Amino acid sequence: MSSALVERRRPLTAKVGLLGVGHHVYWPQFEGLLEEMHRKLGDAKSRLTANGVEVVEFGMLDNAATAYAAVPKIKAADLDMLFVDMVTYATSATFGVLCRQLEIPIVLIAVQPMAAMDYANGTTFMQLCNDDVCSVPEFTGVAIRFGRRPPPFILGYEKGDPAVDAEYKKWCQIAKVLHDLKTARIGLMGHVLEAMLDMHADPTAITAAFGPHIVLVEPGDVYKHYTSPAPEAVKKWRDQILAFFDTPDPKSDPLTEKLTEKDLDVAARAAVALEGLIAEKDLNGFVYYYEGEPGSDLRTLVTNFIVGNSILTGAGFPMCGEFDIKTCIAMMIFDRLDIGGSFAEFHPVDFERDSILVGHDGPHHINIAQGKPVIRSLKKYHGKPGSGAGVEFQIKEGPITMLSIGQTATGKFKFVIAEGMSERRPIPPTGNTNTHGIFQPNVRTFLRRWMAEGPTHHFALGIGHHAAELVEIAKILNIEYAVTTPFEEL
Repeated sequence: MSSALVERRRPLTAKVGLLGVGHHVYWPQFEGLLEEMHRKLGDAKSRLTANGVEVVEFGMLDNAATAYAAVPKIKAADLDMLFVDMVTYATSATFGVLCRQLEIPIVLIAVQPMAAMDYANGTTFMQLCNDDVCSVPEFTGVAIRFGRRPPPFILGYEKGDPAVDAEYKKWCQIAKVLHDLKTARIGLMGHVLEAMLDMHADPTAITAAFGPHIVLVEPGDVYKHYTSPAPEAVKKWRDQILAFFDTPDPKSDPLTEKLTEKDLDVAARAAVALEGLIAEKDLNGFVYYYEGEPGSDLRTLVTNFIVGNSILTGAGFPMCGEFDIKTCIAMMIFDRLDIGGSFAEFHPVDFERDSILVGHDGPHHINIAQGKPVIRSLKKYHGKPGSGAGVEFQIKEGPITMLSIGQTATGKFKFVIAEGMSERRPIPPTGNTNTHGIFQPNVRTFLRRWMAEGPTHHFALGIGHHAAELVEIAKILNIEYAVTTPFEEL
């Protein structure tokens, strides 16, 4: 039985710019050419809009003067990304000023109308209409001379080219990541689980590297929403939890039992409290670890976020236990790429099947579950205080991607990235999420390569192969990265 999808709390969006570049000398020489260039620009706009981004147009830049005049308008638009449509050959004077003065990422579009020229009937007009790639090296060369990163480009033809459709989608998703990172408000409550030295991260460094504002949250800020919740709100969450999860009888693990009424009620009340906190603080994500006094209501609350936060994470609100703010950023990146983003770490290796279990006790992205997830009552949380409901599922079979955000000896952040496969194999019925990860060339070699790059022991886990997008995001944010498995670049 498949699981229902959790609806997003807020739709994904981004604000991108679009302009065309050409050569002003051509227009009086070839009647109708400028009109064809505007048609091509319209095709690009339609493709961008179809991928759920807001498009701001800046027209056709065909000489240095028009480029200089456009710069203030582009800056004022507060864009997440700028697309430059190479509709025909253009001199680099139309690009140099953009490259020098704009701080936003620029993507070139070299998508010609025809898959190949009609050579037997070819004309100069036809060639100019399909000359999209002609000045790409001129533009990338100028970027390098200016000390800038050479802009990536979308390459292909207009109709029937799936690679073009895929690249438009990927770049629009990257724009959505950048949009949300720079505007997000992430709550941070409590402290690192003692002795986890890899978890510590400076909130100021997070803002400097990624953009979000870190909202410091007191346990009392969420506890006040837990003490006397509205009965109808608790019932709504109880119903939602029972609709999303199976509640099977226990199997081999004596720490688990069938979901109890008490644990269901606590999980629902904790979810209500989380929603109250989110609304009060206007949060887009939440990172926490707190223990509270043994036997206190506060301990009951702060150790029972797992069920609610798994549903909220599925709704596009990444939540991270163990005070792991770096992995919350990774989960937000994955969610905005629309590939999930579960909180995960390595569990036992299966040497017989050449795989490794990847999972955690929460939070998880419900929308990437294979089948209906399970909820069990746990008599204790291993390694942590408290008890209550735990979430258990495997993620969807097929391609997977992992991102861990570590830090170097100088304190700089680093992306550690891998692609693999998730295969449906037996998992332990422990009330924790697990899936079998298969990585090339084999599990031993992969793990050695992964560990050598200095990752945080947690990582975001998502579906599909998306190392290429993560590399581009790292380049845009000027963050060091390492990909530990083979991948194809954008």
